[in-house]
Amino acid sequence: MARDSRGMTMANSDSSTDLRRSDGSPVRVLVVDDEPTLAELLSMALRYEGWEVRSAGDGQTAVRTAREFRPDAVVLDMMLPDIDGLEVLRRLRGESPEVPVLFLTAKDSVEDRITGLTAGGDDYVTKPFSLEEVVARLRGLMRRMGRSHLRAESQLIVGDLTLDEDSHEVRRGGDLVTLTATEFELLRYLMRNPRRVLSKSQILDRVWNYDFGGQANVVELYISYLRKKIDAGRTPMIHTMRGAGYVLKPAD
Repeated sequence: MARDSRGMTMANSDSSTDLRRSDGSPVRVLVVDDEPTLAELLSMALRYEGWEVRSAGDGQTAVRTAREFRPDAVVLDMMLPDIDGLEVLRRLRGESPEVPVLFLTAKDSVEDRITGLTAGGDDYVTKPFSLEEVVARLRGLMRRMGRSHLRAESQLIVGDLTLDEDSHEVRRGGDLVTLTATEFELLRYLMRNPRRVLSKSQILDRVWNYDFGGQANVVELYISYLRKKIDAGRTPMIHTMRGAGYVLKPAD
C-alpha cells in the first residue's frame, strides 16, 4: 500500500456496493478543504467510486456550493481560512438538516472530536488518513442516515458487459470471464467511467496506487490482457485513443 507525499495512504476501494441516487445518477459529495492538493486527492478518490464531486477551499464558498449542488454527503475540514467548519456545518444544516458530514482535522484530541460530533457532525477522521477509510466512512454514513433517494447496487453494467462487485463475477454477453485481481480492478475502473478517456497516469494512480511510478507500459500490458478476455471474438469495447489513453464503451 503506497503513500503520497502528505503521508496519506492511496488504496484501492474494496467496497462491495455502488451507491447511487434513486434515479440512477451518481451520489454527490462536497469536499471542503483549504489545502488544494489534499482536496484534489480526496476528489480523485471519490470520483473513482463513480461519485460526482465538487470542492471548495473556504467556508463561504462551501455554503454557496452546497446550496446549488445539493450534496448527499460532505467532507468538511475543521480549520478553514474564513469561517470554521463548525459554522459551515451550522449553515449547511440550516438548509439540509439530514446531510451527513464527515469532519477532517489535523488535531487528534478527545476534546476536538467531541466538539465536532456534539455540534452535529456525523463522523470524524484525523490527518493523515487513508483515502480508502474516508470512502468507507462516507458509505457507512449515507447508509446509516437511510437517505430515501439513495440506493445501493453491486453490479456495474456497460452494454453487454457486467461486473458484480459482490461475487467478483464478470460476464460478457452472458459468458463468464475469469480475471485476475489486477485485471478486475482495471476493468472496474474502466466500467465506472464508461465513454470517458482515461490516461495511463490516471489508470496507474487508481489501479496501481503510484507503485509503478512512470512505468506506463504496465498499463499497456494489462489492457492487452483484458482485451484478450473481454473483446476476443466479439465487437471491441476497449479502445485506444492515440496520445490520450483508453476508453471503454458499449459495442455498436
